[in-house]
Amino acid sequence: MTDGRIPTTRLGDDGPEVGVQGLGCMGMSFGYGPSDADASRATLERALELGVTLYDTADAYGAGDNERFLAPFFAAHRDEVVIATKFALSIPPDDPAKRIIRNDPPYVRRSVEASLDRLGVDVIDLYYMHRRDVNVPIEETVAVMADLVREGKVKHLGLSEVTGDELRAAQAVHPIAAVQSEWSLFSRDIEAGVVPAARELGVALVPYSPLGRGFLTGSFANADQDLTADDFRRRQPRFTGDNAEANAALLDPVRAVAEAHDATLGQIALAWAQQRAQAHGLPVIPIPGTRRPTRVEENAAATRIVLTQDELSSLEPIAEKVSGDRYADMTFTSAGRE
Repeated sequence: MTDGRIPTTRLGDDGPEVGVQGLGCMGMSFGYGPSDADASRATLERALELGVTLYDTADAYGAGDNERFLAPFFAAHRDEVVIATKFALSIPPDDPAKRIIRNDPPYVRRSVEASLDRLGVDVIDLYYMHRRDVNVPIEETVAVMADLVREGKVKHLGLSEVTGDELRAAQAVHPIAAVQSEWSLFSRDIEAGVVPAARELGVALVPYSPLGRGFLTGSFANADQDLTADDFRRRQPRFTGDNAEANAALLDPVRAVAEAHDATLGQIALAWAQQRAQAHGLPVIPIPGTRRPTRVEENAAATRIVLTQDELSSLEPIAEKVSGDRYADMTFTSAGRE
């Protein structure tokens, strides 16, 4: 391992320059069981040293706790980082476990003000619509997001889990810098419509969960047996029961490629994700999440792995063999509306 910084790319035609790999920060405060705050802070610093400059959070991660946690790091490195956060998942005060999707303009305005306050910044670099409320025209939501750009509260706009047609409709209102969707060796549904639309429009793809929420690293084989009770992966169909057993067997070709490169399974999964940029002709910036400095070093090193065509071919069949959907309810994903 060297301390060489990762390469950079542009976040869409008119977006900022960022490292070709970002950092998903959700797990530092939410979703993956207990976390160590000191280790998470060290992870943030080490990522920046390695050239990771895109840091991804959302107002729904721990009901704002993740944004608050990141604020001191952002304050110390404001000119070096690109801050991405999101709105749309409203949390009812009487049911903290519930999420209600809201895209209406008044809600967007309240959300951006709250995120600015929690993050301790004057402007958000990349502001995403986290999920799509089909009851609100996407043009209406993007119009108010565009107002936030004109008002200097947001620099660039992003969308998450939208279809290709929804992306085109949004782009007609205001330039979209990035689309964030799940994209990995296990999840490739966006390649049918979303990726071609992004390429056509000059929009970057930001794959979340490029490590299959850890499953592609081999760090757990069955969520029910291997993860703590508060880990949300225990509620995802492909990680439990017979699905988990079937999907664990799909890692064999990943192991074979990893052995050939003296690499980890996770590094091969990330190398595959990074090479989607060349395969599809658009910027691709995966945002693997981690809470340990050693893991962020491992992830960053994956940007230097180049898979051969034969290796890519051996990995190609995996996604179509995966058992179980990526969410119990797929209606709020782009695949559920394509």
